[in-house]
Amino acid sequence: MPGPTVADLGEDALLERLFPLLPAGAGTLLGPGDDAAVVAARDGRVVVTTDVLVEGRHFRTAWSDGEDVGWRAAVQNLADVAAMGARPTALVVALVAPPTLPVAWAEALARGLAAACPDGVGVVGGDLSGGDALVVSVTALGELDGRAPVRRSGARPGDVVAHAGVRGRSAAGYAWLAAGRADAGVAADVVRAYRRPVAPLGAGPAAAAAGATAMLDVSDGLLRDAGRLARASGVVVDLAPVARAFPDDLAALAGVAAALGADPERWVLAGGEDHGLLATFPPDVVPPAPFRVVGTVFDAGAHPAGTVTVGGTVPGGPPGWDHFADQPRR
Repeated sequence: MPGPTVADLGEDALLERLFPLLPAGAGTLLGPGDDAAVVAARDGRVVVTTDVLVEGRHFRTAWSDGEDVGWRAAVQNLADVAAMGARPTALVVALVAPPTLPVAWAEALARGLAAACPDGVGVVGGDLSGGDALVVSVTALGELDGRAPVRRSGARPGDVVAHAGVRGRSAAGYAWLAAGRADAGVAADVVRAYRRPVAPLGAGPAAAAAGATAMLDVSDGLLRDAGRLARASGVVVDLAPVARAFPDDLAALAGVAAALGADPERWVLAGGEDHGLLATFPPDVVPPAPFRVVGTVFDAGAHPAGTVTVGGTVPGGPPGWDHFADQPRR
């Protein structure tokens, strides 16, 4: 990537180039340029979440450009806000960059962050630091608009389980790139989903308004994250067989799975980073699309609390990604 590096410009000049690329946000009262930003909190409560992306563990510059990384960094945080039933309002971004990082890459990162932000969401500040590793950290803020937050711990026996968003696309895109395949043809859609996942952000507040009893962002795999919800709620979650619950996803993954000799059901069940929303509802209040009913909540009995079954059977194999047990894969 031609052009100057971040070391050539220095911090102040780099910030002068990045600030104009970032959205202001409807709730931003004071944006970048001072020691801190000021963001309106009309509800009187602020939803806050943060995530870190480390080069070589969460992204590879050989696979993803700066815009891709900025998009992914924004979406995974925006999805966490939505999973609380909140409306995202602002992002704060920190960048740790080796001195040799091209300025153009940092500018692309800013454009990716901006492109992923829905209308009204601003990137209001952050921090720059030099370091040996390339690291992007994003903190997202959100408003509940008078509603109670939707936590993981509210699922009740008799609730239905519903999912909004796609399943398995990002995992399939990762598998394709890891196999050294060209990112075109049959894999173009899944590679795009890996680089720039699309989260159903509006579904979070809609679920809260409809009466969701529990909800979370599916970032580390459907089985793993459903297990987190089940443990927090003290219940058992039974998912319908994949072919019945996620037929459209299986169809979308079929060509890539055949080319790689892979099982698309594993991508649906254990693949991460699609950033869909998994929620539980009383049976009579499930909101319309993009939510679709994919399972049921039961009392602990035949299985201990925290168990996830598929069609009544505990599935084998890893349930998803573990940030400490698993090796870098992204």
